[in-house]
Amino acid sequence: MVSITLSVPEGVKRRMEHFSEINWSGFIRKAIIEKTDKLTWKEEMLKKLKQEEPLTEWAVKLQRDSRKGRFEELKKKGLL
Repeated sequence: MVSITLSVPEGVKRRMEHFSEINWSGFIRKAIIEKTDKLTWKEEMLKKLKQEEPLTEWAVKLQRDSRKGRFEELKKKGLL
């Protein structure tokens, strides 16, 4: 495992020392892991969405094409 150094203001350091029962190193490690996991997941989802873009565009076009003329058709039948 690698080590990193973190700087915090003096006031924060004093408050951290007040809560000495907290393993601050472990707390920060867990927060970093959770955040990087979330960002990785987000990145993967965006990549998948980008890959599905042609399919989505096709589906939207298909739906729009199927609705063409539908308003006029309903209007002629007196349903609108």
